[in-house]
Amino acid sequence: MQFTYYGHSSFSITTNKGIKLLFDPFLTSNPLTTTDPAMIVADYILVSHAHHDHTENVIDIASRTNATIITIDELATYYAKQGLNVHAMNIGGEYNFPFGPVKLAHAQHTSSITIEGLPVYMGEPVGFMFTIDGLRFYYAGDTSNFGDMALFGKAQPIDYAILPIGDNYTMGPSAAASAAKRLQARHVIPVHYNTFPDIMQDPNKFASLLPDDVVTILKPDQTFDLA
Repeated sequence: MQFTYYGHSSFSITTNKGIKLLFDPFLTSNPLTTTDPAMIVADYILVSHAHHDHTENVIDIASRTNATIITIDELATYYAKQGLNVHAMNIGGEYNFPFGPVKLAHAQHTSSITIEGLPVYMGEPVGFMFTIDGLRFYYAGDTSNFGDMALFGKAQPIDYAILPIGDNYTMGPSAAASAAKRLQARHVIPVHYNTFPDIMQDPNKFASLLPDDVVTILKPDQTFDLA
């Protein structure tokens, strides 16, 4: 199984069976990546919320690849109106996809698309709990640190937690380290930092707040094997 990070909160996972999952594709305007969105292959696109820096390339990639978009009901309805394949879910719900089960988790943030200069509500923001090839993942999406994360870790051991550390719009390094401890994840991958001036962070300082070998820092466009 392979994990590819595109910078910001965009990444993909390719399962051992070759199924390709893409998360929050933000590529065209993302200054951290050199990846051409026209080269992205996806079978499923998982979208945590509607903000532009998480959805910029959803429509063009889904249209070209015929990928199924997995997201909260309101945002799924919006994409369905664009003629795209969707699988609508809601917080607390779980569904068993061909690659494994996905459960939508609460996130503390906002979610909207700008239409004619005004933000239009697109349902609640979410995180994703999912299992692929025997590994359990938690992608928090954009969120603050909140107490229920401790319940996530107790419900089922988490192998990889993918957490924002940028601060300003999400939790920062200290809060993200606290979240990682609540989750008791074996590995943590920091995301949502250094894309814009307001979210500049040193991921090594974040790593120093947790035990050795817990944090995996990836460079944009880097691929690594998950174990």
